[in-house]
Amino acid sequence: MKRQTLFCLLLLPPFSFLLAAPTTISHHLKIDQLGYLPTATKICVISDPQTGYNAAASFTPSSTYQVRRWDNDQVVFSGSPTAWNSGATHTQSGDKVWWYDFSALTTAGSYYVYDVTQGVGSYQFFIGENVYQEVLKQAVRVLYYQRSGYAKLPIHAGAWSDGASHLGTGQDLANRLVTSPNDASTEKDLSGGWYDAGDYNKYVNFTFTTLHDLLFAYQENPMVWGDDYIIPESNNGMPDLLDEVKWELDWLLKMQLADGSCLMKVAVTAFQSASPPSADASPRYYGAAQSSATRTIASIFAHASLVYRSVGVAAWTTYADTLLARAQRAWNWVAANPGYSTYGNTGFSSANPEISTYEQDARLACAAAFLYAATGNTSYKTHFENYYLSFHSMDWWYWYPFESTFQDVLLYYASLSGADPTVTSNIHVRCITSMTGNNPEFLTAFNNQMDAYRAYLKDADYVWGSNRTKCHASLQYLSMNTYGLDAGNAAKYQEAAGGYVHFLHGVNALGFMLLSNMSSLGGDSSANEIYHAWFADGTVYDNAMTSAIGPPPAYLTGGINPNYSPDAAYMGPPLIPPLSQPVQKSYKDWNTSWPENSWEITEPGIYYQAAYVRLLSHFAPDIQNPLVIGDLWGQGSDEKREEVFLLRHYVDPSNVVLEVEGPPSFAIEAALLALDGSLLVTQTGRLNAAGNGTMALPLESVASGYYVLRVQVGEEVVHRKVRRF
Repeated sequence: MKRQTLFCLLLLPPFSFLLAAPTTISHHLKIDQLGYLPTATKICVISDPQTGYNAAASFTPSSTYQVRRWDNDQVVFSGSPTAWNSGATHTQSGDKVWWYDFSALTTAGSYYVYDVTQGVGSYQFFIGENVYQEVLKQAVRVLYYQRSGYAKLPIHAGAWSDGASHLGTGQDLANRLVTSPNDASTEKDLSGGWYDAGDYNKYVNFTFTTLHDLLFAYQENPMVWGDDYIIPESNNGMPDLLDEVKWELDWLLKMQLADGSCLMKVAVTAFQSASPPSADASPRYYGAAQSSATRTIASIFAHASLVYRSVGVAAWTTYADTLLARAQRAWNWVAANPGYSTYGNTGFSSANPEISTYEQDARLACAAAFLYAATGNTSYKTHFENYYLSFHSMDWWYWYPFESTFQDVLLYYASLSGADPTVTSNIHVRCITSMTGNNPEFLTAFNNQMDAYRAYLKDADYVWGSNRTKCHASLQYLSMNTYGLDAGNAAKYQEAAGGYVHFLHGVNALGFMLLSNMSSLGGDSSANEIYHAWFADGTVYDNAMTSAIGPPPAYLTGGINPNYSPDAAYMGPPLIPPLSQPVQKSYKDWNTSWPENSWEITEPGIYYQAAYVRLLSHFAPDIQNPLVIGDLWGQGSDEKREEVFLLRHYVDPSNVVLEVEGPPSFAIEAALLALDGSLLVTQTGRLNAAGNGTMALPLESVASGYYVLRVQVGEEVVHRKVRRF
């Protein structure tokens, strides 16, 4: 049964008020509980557990499976499941598995999979272009809940409203240096930013993958981001994703000192927790500036300057200028202060965010790549090209999900028109070689169907935070298509990437969505509890099924962790699961603190969330949002213009091809503009007597990058942001 609150009713997917189909739900039938894109590979994984906590729940599927409509039981597809690996037990999960492929079903609607002989069915799922649109919004909203120092009003937060946190005496408006806690002269306003994870601390170095993932999420899919995510900045004409990212960037700007160096962290000196966050009165302190944090912000600010400038709005162009200047200030500080930081975390009991000297060098190289893209200054290019072979993925010829950001930057740099052709070739060759054979964990694993649950990681990669690893593995596949590498395997890369999305949404040995409280969004079996000080054990936010409220929807948990162990002080009964399980069953849905230490499995983190947001954006619909340029050049709002005429477009290697329908014989004028509004290419024409027209804008003289497509039919104008590869 779907549990709902008034706040969530507006967020439900289509058809969710239809009556449930008359069938017994079986946890053995694993489907993506949100659904599938029409053209996606759709496989129901059927399990017969052999080992693990559910080994006694045996199941043998019948030879006939059907897909039925949820509302009326109409059979729309029928077929037979196929035994995975000829009936062998999948070691990682401890299950025998069958695959029921219903990919041929592409009609939008609400369905379930049905075992004809056993008389049991799957959870409800949807097929449609927008099946992930709402969860993408909610996944971004998780970052809003993580805001520090900001009152969360009921209009935005619903049941999870709270006052502004950590603005009291000795807190973020007057943080002191942790090694000089009695020296008032060290006080700084370091308010804002996001809580890092399930505690309320804030770390600069831990924002590295977080913010780069979110910035790449916008760059890779600029048309999927809406302005209606129910955050305070919604409806301001800008993508809410970038509004939310700006909240974190503004905090990082405060963390940078006038000389360009950057403070390390803001945290309590001893573990404290309170629920809700506004109840936490613990004094908070900052860690001194370090080279590692300075290198981190140099890369982030430079990358962010490119993204905010690309939107083409004057206020954000000014913000981009600020970010670029700050990135250069950080770079110059490192140049004047060579060497590495070895931060000792003195005064804190929270995590030490220091990184290795390799990481420090690599992050500075990332800064060089983005600074070169932003400025064209060849000194940055020289720095990057002198270093790039030292990235592990280049040195080892081994690309893997634990250095995802470095690999993203390599591919991004290789796409720049000014990159040395030899450098570009070396990057592409190493990436393609690793993805197609040198590293057997990617295309080889997919081709050989190594994971019965279709989202392969080797055993050793299931560690604390494995859900982020899953996301980054999927993103590696998607990067092959983003950058046009190995086009012959493009369909396989897309299918393989989708398997990880489906895994997170319930196609796993647990039969469980690894996101919190998803019942209002279509997830019938999802994480009821997450380890978080706000949503802690025993609070009204504790459990989505049994407590008054439960946690907000769409927090991604840390994930499966076979390395989990409780503290030595734990004297209770064995925690089975997650202990003593096959790798993929090493999970428990609970949030009990010390000594059970559930944080090793169910704690969320902004870095997990960002990876999931970026991944899901590749599967979200192009919403053709009116924010995509709107009023920039006095042309009026785009919001209602598409009711007047229909515009479709696609980009091939040489043209933007437009197909337009509208009033008969109306004049058409199409133009490609730079983001600053300057005209690059134009074409005119006229609809025929039937109101149809086709036009091609030539692109031979246009470099790769983002542009604005402007189409005028009669007096009506629409702007679209497009990407030229």
